Amino acid sequence: MTEHQLSLLPFYAGWGIYQQRLVAAIAPLTVEQLALRNTPQHWSIGMYATHIVANRAWWFHARMGEGSADLTSLELWALGVCEAGVDPFHTAAELVAGLEKTWQLIQHTLASLTPADLEQVFPPLDEAERVRHAKLVEPALQPFAQMWLDAARLAGEVRPARSRQWIIWSVLEHDIHHGSELSTILGVHGLPVVELD
Repeated sequence: MTEHQLSLLPFYAGWGIYQQRLVAAIAPLTVEQLALRNTPQHWSIGMYATHIVANRAWWFHARMGEGSADLTSLELWALGVCEAGVDPFHTAAELVAGLEKTWQLIQHTLASLTPADLEQVFPPLDEAERVRHAKLVEPALQPFAQMWLDAARLAGEVRPARSRQWIIWSVLEHDIHHGSELSTILGVHGLPVVELD
């Protein structure tokens, strides 16, 4: 098998195992348990899970153009979490569905890519693209979409173009980072944690 035929999926096999364990930890949680936090200043379990789903959809679908249009609703699913610390209170079933849908996106993408594809670079979103994305969110999230747009304008920074390699690594790192925070909250409250070997 040459490099151009070699799928990336086998190199990320551990990510699939982590996904299964993340889902197993979240699936049985009640709405009250999803609202648990370590401190009032930290995000809740549900906020972290929502943020993981949205980050996956944002980078793989919005930025790399992978997957189908039904992922668009998840791209900015965490609006309000980052902008205002608002807990969206998705149920465990909704969070699991989001994790499963975005994992299918990631798995399909990794299976269809080769090492040579990692070099492709994606430009940052311009103002018009950010506005287009903000208009796609549900009406209840529109104030947070505006906060997101305003924050990007006020920052005035030009975000760099990102390679596919950078995006995949960043999303994996993000999953593990926030999954560990989520797991810590579970453990502090005596609930089963995200199991790791």
